[in-house]
Amino acid sequence: MYPLRRNRRLRSSEAMRSLVRETLISPNDFIVPLFVVEGKGVKEEISSMPGYFRYSLDHIKKEVRTLWDMGLKSVLLFVKVPDTLKDNTGKEAINPDGLMQQAIKTVKDTVPDMIVMTDVALDPYSIYGHDGVVGQGEILNDDTNAILAEMGLSHAKAGADVLAPSDMMDGRIFEMRTLLEDEGFDHTAIMSYSAKYASSFYGPFRDALDSAPVDQSEIPKDKKTYQMDFANRGEAIKETLMDIEEGADIVMVKPGLCYLDIVRDLREVVDVPIAVYQVSGEYAMLKAAAEKGWLDHDAVMLEQITAIKRSGAQMIASYFAKDVVNLL
Repeated sequence: MYPLRRNRRLRSSEAMRSLVRETLISPNDFIVPLFVVEGKGVKEEISSMPGYFRYSLDHIKKEVRTLWDMGLKSVLLFVKVPDTLKDNTGKEAINPDGLMQQAIKTVKDTVPDMIVMTDVALDPYSIYGHDGVVGQGEILNDDTNAILAEMGLSHAKAGADVLAPSDMMDGRIFEMRTLLEDEGFDHTAIMSYSAKYASSFYGPFRDALDSAPVDQSEIPKDKKTYQMDFANRGEAIKETLMDIEEGADIVMVKPGLCYLDIVRDLREVVDVPIAVYQVSGEYAMLKAAAEKGWLDHDAVMLEQITAIKRSGAQMIASYFAKDVVNLL
């Protein structure tokens, strides 16, 4: 009873606040997204993501060494595929000598202990910019799953530790897990984008990989027939529980800040690790506001990251990873 209990006693100094702090951030919390491009000597800043880059494989070597030295132990690879290699079925996605497969081998050869996670989706390889095969004016679920499973297997053969299917097709975790087991890759983990919402926060990412849906009248103009409606909450629990039943080892909520209620809901009902993807739009907004002098970049960044972990996430895919670790 007040005044016998005064909560401010435990806020009286930075040392005291640090002593009783409930949520702590460390380099072990982060997954670092990396964008890979063809060529040599390439380090291109992404215009809509200030301070973030596309790297050729020789620069990937340098970057993963830097990350490891900083204590960052996990990367999530994405590739920017030349238009000449794109089609409707993602044939290039299962090329054993493709850019993704080369990137996996490059990271593993450079830093063998680095955890390599890979994007498993067709949109970087699609002439339509969709995460699945397009046919009869829609995204073909089961045709897509067969390709995604082969794509995941090719990543596993190249040395990937964790496959991260981001497509939101129904049943793709089961098909992927089954193929991995049949081919002897029972040790390869799956981090499913289980609750991936049809969000407007993905724009800069699509610029980075040139993977936005093509505006053509005969195909869906957006990804709302497979990514989740952002008005829905209970659906996320259903999707996630199904993915775990099908064989997912880690589940993900994407995007981050607007969906922390979903993270908390999931934390109450699942017993596997939960990841959150703090997406490109969240990164770009803070960078732009800080550039204008409207927000304190570092203070807001740390507040956002802490909020994500506080909600129940055990790992965070974030473009801020290096910035945060430098502050820590």
